[in-house]
Amino acid sequence: MFTPKYPTPDTAPTPTTLPQPSTATPLVPASQTSPVPVAPASNRPTVQLTPGSALALAAGGGAVVLVVGAVLVSMLLAVAITGVSVALCAVVLRSLVKDLHKH
Repeated sequence: MFTPKYPTPDTAPTPTTLPQPSTATPLVPASQTSPVPVAPASNRPTVQLTPGSALALAAGGGAVVLVVGAVLVSMLLAVAITGVSVALCAVVLRSLVKDLHKH
């Protein structure tokens, strides 16, 4: 599933024309040259962004950022309110215990 699938060597197209050697390039013996395989065309569709789809993508990303930000701020606010209420309860309980020891 995660391994790449290579085409078999016999399905690769062979080049039909070979470049003609010029006088400036040295000649290479035929035994050392090998045909260069041509990459097959991909069957995957290409993604083309139109201005409208790019705008929709940017708006969707902005909406996601706003929603995630609102959730994080609300969680932070909930933690802060819980901390203040626990501190207030501790002060009240301390006051009650102190009054209980006086009488």
